[in-house]
Amino acid sequence: MNPTLRNTFRHTVRGTFRDTFLDPPGTGGGGRRIRLPRPSGGEPGALPVVAGLALIAVVFGSLNGHFLSAENLTNLALQMAATGTIALGIVLVLLLGEIDLSVGSVSGLCAVVMTLLNVHRHVPAGVAVLLALGAAALIGLAHGLMFTVLRMPSFVVTLAGLIGWQGLMLYLLGREGTINLPFDGPIAKLSDTWLPTWLSWTIVFVAGASYLVTALLVRRARIGAGLPVSGPLPLALRTAGLVVLLGAAVAVMSGDRGVPLTLVIFGGLVVLLDLVLRLTLPGRWVYAVGGDAEAARRAGIAVTRVRVLVFVGASVLAGAGGILAASRLSAVNQSSGGSDILLNAIAAAVIGGTSLFGGRGRAYAALLGILVIQSVANGMLLLNVDSSVRFMVTAGVLALAVAIDSAARGGRR
Repeated sequence: MNPTLRNTFRHTVRGTFRDTFLDPPGTGGGGRRIRLPRPSGGEPGALPVVAGLALIAVVFGSLNGHFLSAENLTNLALQMAATGTIALGIVLVLLLGEIDLSVGSVSGLCAVVMTLLNVHRHVPAGVAVLLALGAAALIGLAHGLMFTVLRMPSFVVTLAGLIGWQGLMLYLLGREGTINLPFDGPIAKLSDTWLPTWLSWTIVFVAGASYLVTALLVRRARIGAGLPVSGPLPLALRTAGLVVLLGAAVAVMSGDRGVPLTLVIFGGLVVLLDLVLRLTLPGRWVYAVGGDAEAARRAGIAVTRVRVLVFVGASVLAGAGGILAASRLSAVNQSSGGSDILLNAIAAAVIGGTSLFGGRGRAYAALLGILVIQSVANGMLLLNVDSSVRFMVTAGVLALAVAIDSAARGGRR
């Protein structure tokens, strides 16, 4: 390619990154103004989700006093880890503007592979988990190659995967149908482990300090690059808000059994994926490919490689979610990875703020979205609401989230 043309496209993509992620329009160019935490282009960001969570807490808390109890909130935290981890993989794929319908079946298959290796082949639990995640990576690699090399639509590729991997899972289960994990084994104990209070508070302060240090490093890099930055007050307020929220969660759950280990695992995956997407070059490539694949290709980004790696990552996260689900049930069966897991994972990613059109979203969307879905489902169960109504309410919340995303996309245009 002509060097001048290549440089033009490179500057175009960099300008898009700066406008989208670093220097939102409407800031006035002053670089020191206090800005609300909302993305560029007038997009609502996480604010509607947070407001929705507050409304859910008020409504269900007033209708049923048990909703905000320490016991119920601890159970809620325990329930959302598996599906939330699967939703993280959906967030990755949606950032490309694609979809993965196979994550439910992949989660069930990986859980079955892990259980068969551990129970029937007597493979150590840690090795069985790693081998199951390796199988998930191979599945994601197959999906990515079919999508990029064979140019099959991601919808068709993963729809075939949904059916095929579920069939393989049923074949591996055989006539048994159900395989129980040892109740005293490390995999089953994963969901029955609760952090001591001192360790929970240590994690809160470490998380707050890590957030502050990361934000300061990003701020320093932006100043070095001549980009505008916000003042120290918004950073201090965000850090304090994070510590207060985490501290409140720890205080509530400590009133029951404590903070579940699976929630810490899920939260760690959210933080890790968010850092990778925001602060690493491959993470920016994902946003670039999702925003405009052709511009990214002309800027020198290996679009095919990025797409394949994203499908691999989505399948590995789906496998991890399946392992967490198997740990919670201490068993795998023919319904593993089935029921409404796929729909809830996709709904969580979209409700949390990830765009269906690619290029926009954060890893925290999975956490916020699964909180909304599980809170609504849990509240209606406490009120003995019929399952038909629960499905319709979840559908309404999902439709509202997609409407907000479509309106935001129209505003950007």
